[in-house]
Amino acid sequence: MQVHPGLAALRRDDTPQRQAQAALAATQSQWEATSEVRAVLAGLERMAEGAELADCPELAALFAPGPAAQRFAQAFISTMCGALAERPLGHVPLRHFTDGANSTLLLGRSGPVALTLVALDAAGLARKPAPRSVTLSPAFTWEAVVGGGGSIELVHALPLPGGTARLERETRALTPGMAYQRDGREQGLIYRSVDGCLVVLRLQRRLAGDGVVREYDLADGTLLHRANGSPLASRYELMATLLGRMGRSDAAPLLADLATEEGASGMRWQALRECLGLHTAAGFAALDVIARRTADPLAPSAGALRAQLVESWPQLAEIA
Repeated sequence: MQVHPGLAALRRDDTPQRQAQAALAATQSQWEATSEVRAVLAGLERMAEGAELADCPELAALFAPGPAAQRFAQAFISTMCGALAERPLGHVPLRHFTDGANSTLLLGRSGPVALTLVALDAAGLARKPAPRSVTLSPAFTWEAVVGGGGSIELVHALPLPGGTARLERETRALTPGMAYQRDGREQGLIYRSVDGCLVVLRLQRRLAGDGVVREYDLADGTLLHRANGSPLASRYELMATLLGRMGRSDAAPLLADLATEEGASGMRWQALRECLGLHTAAGFAALDVIARRTADPLAPSAGALRAQLVESWPQLAEIA
């Protein structure tokens, strides 16, 4: 194996790499300190506090038809690529991800609001199997095409009884300068084709509340999967499940509190299920509390489960 002399030198002294990283961090800070970027980042903060996009004019301008998003992205790319050319041992100090087809770079974030630069590679996308499902999530998304082209499919899901949905599908061609938006609770997006490399600027705001992620089969609208839309609530739900599988009966009081407190319905219901399995008395007492709350979204389900359990085991009525 041949090792480049520069890389071999790093084994003895990593000072050049540390200096390169410090220089790139300084370049990022200088970019963020420009008046345009400061205004955009301030818009992210206002949106995180509840403002609408229209109330953040500098940010809203990036997602209106026209060249604003292209100019903003080009300024960032030229600044950082210039710094990388001078300091090739460093890397851009921003959160990033790639899977060979989809690459993302987080430009700014404030709470549930994130501004991301996204690149989709045609060859990487072609290697992936054709999509068989579409996902809807509790987030509002705006996208502006910075460069390249391709086509997307917007899938509008109309829920039907029994957990299925009627899917209405619309194909759109993407060209530089165009912008579009969607409510992720009702509409999913699939990238169908890319010409070379498609680059988009994406603004996304996760919606507060008891959101649910739903995955539907594209063939017939069957609900394939549902999950909690909140990352924190999902973690709590997984922890509650793990405690149940471990048989941790000592965690029953904690799970009962989790089930009866405010929070995402999916997470609370899972905590209640695990509590019932670990400690029947504690779980049934929590179930009774929820069933008696008329304003609780879980009250109808809790009431039905309580009646079913009492019918099977009348002695549980004494706990209530």
